[in-house]
Amino acid sequence: MEFFRYTRTFNFMGKSKAAMIFSIIIVLASYALLMTKGLNYGVDFAGGTIVQVKYDTPAPIDDMREKLKSNKLFDGASITEFGAVDEVVIRMKSTTGSVTVDIGDITREALKSTGNFEIRRVDIVGPKVGSELKEKGIMSLVLAIIGILIYVAFRFEWRFAVASIVALIHDVSIALGAITLIGLDVNLDVLAALLTILGYSLNDTIIVFDRIREGVTDSKNTDLTDIINESVTRTLARTTLTSLTTFFVVFTLFMFGGEIIHAFAFTLLVGVVVGTYSSIFVASPILLWFGFDVKGYHVKLAAKAKREAEKQRMRDQYESGVM
Repeated sequence: MEFFRYTRTFNFMGKSKAAMIFSIIIVLASYALLMTKGLNYGVDFAGGTIVQVKYDTPAPIDDMREKLKSNKLFDGASITEFGAVDEVVIRMKSTTGSVTVDIGDITREALKSTGNFEIRRVDIVGPKVGSELKEKGIMSLVLAIIGILIYVAFRFEWRFAVASIVALIHDVSIALGAITLIGLDVNLDVLAALLTILGYSLNDTIIVFDRIREGVTDSKNTDLTDIINESVTRTLARTTLTSLTTFFVVFTLFMFGGEIIHAFAFTLLVGVVVGTYSSIFVASPILLWFGFDVKGYHVKLAAKAKREAEKQRMRDQYESGVM
């Protein structure tokens, strides 16, 4: 990483106000989308049935719709291509309500005159189970954020903890806004992607905070703005390489991984970009706005070192038999 070390310090904090205004606009736009359009909950959370069908030839979607109209079970069902013209997904908000009824056999019988095909997948989730999954999913996000708050506050200081949580909420909010804008189904795979974003963004933020803490501890400069600029610049090469590598891997999954992981990969793509941005332009400036006192931090470190030295002196006296 020495080869990629920058020879000058970039003034990131000089752009922080403009960056924060931009972030606030994007976050507010995301919340506006969530309130007006709302999340499109998939079968995992809303309940319903999904039947995946693969044909030997391009799927006759119009003919399929006509055949399914004759069965009330398929009322309101949507039929869409699933990654290729010969493969489709039938989505229904209803379920059979009986374990003795095979929805796959019913679909096979209804579509038997539309060509040669096979039923590849049948997913059924009851509304009660879907509601429970949604509640547990939200709870997992909340518990993850609370755990991160406690961890960062213990490892650094409460200002660092609040800054990291604000950055994480920023990242998740924008990711949810992007999902809403595109209209992706929110299922367990999207929830997994959101939790991955929390971990990825936190890791990036912690590395920046480690450098800031080192700068505050070792530098004779008491100007926090200069310390943050220097610390972020020192981590910039690592952040750039890590983010680009992750982005290209996830982009490959998005392009060639198939429809089954499309929503997961898209959510991660947004998260990688936003998480990298927030660790520099969201988390770090908040330390400035919260009035982190470098001189006061030095006083605390000196007092802590004095206490440790006194404890060590008492241990040495005890071991030598002199009290």
